[in-house]
Amino acid sequence: MHRFLVSASHKSSGKTTLAVGLAAALRRRALSVQTFKKGPDYIDPLWLSLASGEPCRNLDFHVAPREEIAAAFARHGAAADACLVEGNKGLYDGLDLDGSNSNAALAKLLDLPVVLVIDARGMTRGIAPLILGYQAFDPDVRFAGVILNRLGGARHEAKLRAVIEHYTGVPVLGAVHEEPDIGIFERHLGLVPANEAPSAAARIEAIRAAVERQVDFDALLRQTRTEHALAAPAAKRPAAPSQPAVRIGVARDRAFGFYYAGDLEALEDAGAELVPLDTLRDANLPEVDALFIGGGFPECFGAELEANASLRGQIRQAIARGMPVYAECGGLMYLARSIAWKGERREMVGAIGADVVMRERPTGRGYVRLEETAAHPWPGGGEGREIRAHEFHYSSLEGLDPATPFAYRVRRGHGIDGERDGIVLGNVLASYTHLRAAGGCDWPARFVGFVRRLAR
Repeated sequence: MHRFLVSASHKSSGKTTLAVGLAAALRRRALSVQTFKKGPDYIDPLWLSLASGEPCRNLDFHVAPREEIAAAFARHGAAADACLVEGNKGLYDGLDLDGSNSNAALAKLLDLPVVLVIDARGMTRGIAPLILGYQAFDPDVRFAGVILNRLGGARHEAKLRAVIEHYTGVPVLGAVHEEPDIGIFERHLGLVPANEAPSAAARIEAIRAAVERQVDFDALLRQTRTEHALAAPAAKRPAAPSQPAVRIGVARDRAFGFYYAGDLEALEDAGAELVPLDTLRDANLPEVDALFIGGGFPECFGAELEANASLRGQIRQAIARGMPVYAECGGLMYLARSIAWKGERREMVGAIGADVVMRERPTGRGYVRLEETAAHPWPGGGEGREIRAHEFHYSSLEGLDPATPFAYRVRRGHGIDGERDGIVLGNVLASYTHLRAAGGCDWPARFVGFVRRLAR
């Protein structure tokens, strides 16, 4: 078995591209690969899932206690030949001064050696103190080796290898030269999601080929090998619902693709049958009891969403008749009257009486802490209950009725207006916050219970 964490010296070092290439190359070697992503992220896991052939799982100190993270890693990784965890930001970066929620902390918790990706553009002898400093900063962190990235050519590579060999004892597992054609395209909020990229499979194949040429996989597997099997906790499957499944339509297309695999599984465990919905192509709303519209980039597909007037009208009518809907971020934007971006205004569903305006800079980005209000419509909560989650949005709402009830008070983050989030409109709950079924936040069961109660 092989297990390791891919981290970097700093953000934007190219570690996601390398992690995707490593996962795809390991899979090509006939190894079963389970990928994980530290922190809140939808886009990197989409690429990692496609590269490995298995759903990527998120590990997040903000929403889950350490024991839950360790149990999730063991449960999903126990049967895999290789477990690859991609970190976020730099190895020692984190919210807390003591580093308790850093990538290094995750590596120690899960007993993972670190493959350190170094963006070596413009570096020569200075790479030695960088590596030595990373080793010395926390002696409890184990390093499998380094992968040098974005090198300027064979001469640059030779210099760096000589310096690292002379001054450090860290193995160089790979040296990847600058190749613009193997990068993953970026836009606001990060990389372009794999569900949007029509050539995503071809791009992953190109990345894999480049990584295989320039990474010593025999050395990588040797440095990350472990004889200790993961003790997977016993599966705790919920009792089968005594009532028929409720049918929940889930918008999954190029405009909406931000879903955690564990949350979708939790919806099914709670008694939901998930029905796919393509907001760009489906002219008619399928026969469902409720809708879940997750995050994404509806602003990038405004013309296509607007053109599908039939579906927008049917969703608006279903909401008026009382259909329960849960919408997160992009889903909230879709339910509004319109989205304005780059000088264009596109009509949306119109169930929420407000207009979305895209901004040049993030409006809300990062972790949030919420308190539930009495207006929260789902059963199983309570006034003042704290919820830990996250948000990523460049938009804000204009023209919202000030008398609108909200499900949450924002204690950390921005939400709708810096103080509130979670618009409650009939049986609709729409927020900028992305929830996660972790750390006691069992929102899937609560939503299914709400749907079931209304379907009686």
